[in-house]
Amino acid sequence: MKRLLSTIICSLILMLGVSSTAYAKTEAKEYEGIEITVNINTASAEELATLLDGVGLKKAQAIIDYRDEYGVFKSADELTQVKGIGPSLLKKNQERIRL
Repeated sequence: MKRLLSTIICSLILMLGVSSTAYAKTEAKEYEGIEITVNINTASAEELATLLDGVGLKKAQAIIDYRDEYGVFKSADELTQVKGIGPSLLKKNQERIRL
């Protein structure tokens, strides 16, 4: 159910044509008291870029490329193996990341 809600919200944000990525990310984090999370093993690049702070399409695609090459993430900490993603970015998004 949460994933469906997250997908719907992402789709709405993208359909509205929000020009500021930072604005879209702020709006997507919480919706009517429900914190939005993202499954890093199944999310699209667009979902990752929209729902994770500090992650644009380039880093999101790097996450997907890593996932395609090495398989699913076994822990959120494994994200630091992706080029451009360090411990501070991981910490900033820890509450939103799901496996």
